[in-house]
Amino acid sequence: MRGAAAALGLLLLVASGCAQPAPPPAPAAAPPRDDLFVLLPSQDGKPAALTVTDGGATQTLDRPYSAARVKQPGRLEAETVTPELVNQIFGDALAAQPPRPVSFLLYFLEGKDELTSESKQVVQQIFAEIARRPVPEIVVIGHTDRVGTVAYNDALSLRRAQKVRDDLVSQGIPADSIEVAGRGEREPLVPTDDEVAEPRNRRVEVSVR
Repeated sequence: MRGAAAALGLLLLVASGCAQPAPPPAPAAAPPRDDLFVLLPSQDGKPAALTVTDGGATQTLDRPYSAARVKQPGRLEAETVTPELVNQIFGDALAAQPPRPVSFLLYFLEGKDELTSESKQVVQQIFAEIARRPVPEIVVIGHTDRVGTVAYNDALSLRRAQKVRDDLVSQGIPADSIEVAGRGEREPLVPTDDEVAEPRNRRVEVSVR
């Protein structure tokens, strides 16, 4: 019995010495990438750019529908996509976005809060834009040229903005959804010397978002 016990202990010792630890699990493979970045046309037609950076690589997109694709870290592939492909890939996401803000310019007769005949037609376009938004926010900001005193132009610019607000309210737009302000002669579209009449500065800017 003593010999058998010794033999069993030796067998266990040998078996223990031969056992090898299990190798560590192999690291999980990184999921494949196919990231696509696209520069869409700006709504106002102004130049725009998008810089894409990944793993130290950088690429600037500066033309509508120019794109950068990332399949491997640190490697950017330049390409150009079509509007149809953008709609196919991003259509659902684009449709879920709220409408972009839209701006309008209304011009006024010199020294008055009366719209020019051309700008009276634009008010209908503003109303149509507001009507297609479920919860619109409207900002109306009045401006003047530099004819007259600063105090006079501050008051005139506010009257112009209020005139536009009243026109919108008369067509059913809630007054509490319209923010009104007057900036006087401080923010001209066309810089001029003092006391110079400039029709493009006699304006109201309407932003609908």
